[in-house]
Amino acid sequence: MVAPATVPHTTHATATRPPAPRTTVVRAAAPTTRPPVRTTTAAARAASNCDPNYSGCVPVDSDVDCEGGSGNGPSYVRGPVRVTGSDIYGLDADKDGTGCE
Repeated sequence: MVAPATVPHTTHATATRPPAPRTTVVRAAAPTTRPPVRTTTAAARAASNCDPNYSGCVPVDSDVDCEGGSGNGPSYVRGPVRVTGSDIYGLDADKDGTGCE
């Protein structure tokens, strides 16, 4: 018996496709700054030219009096304002914690 002849294995050529183009997605960068936060801390009132000893904006000045009172200013405030620290301008005449009432 004769051994069958061996035939080398060949692969058939297949059609090749060019690679699909890559899509690049560009995303917007996150904002680097945050919007300002409104606060009512003593530091915020002082920074905005409001005296931190009062709730309600009492301007920082050499003297502040109640609007419509007998004081001579140079600044005036319309009340009522709450005294949260020292009543440095004497706005709370009856010492009940509320000035210019």
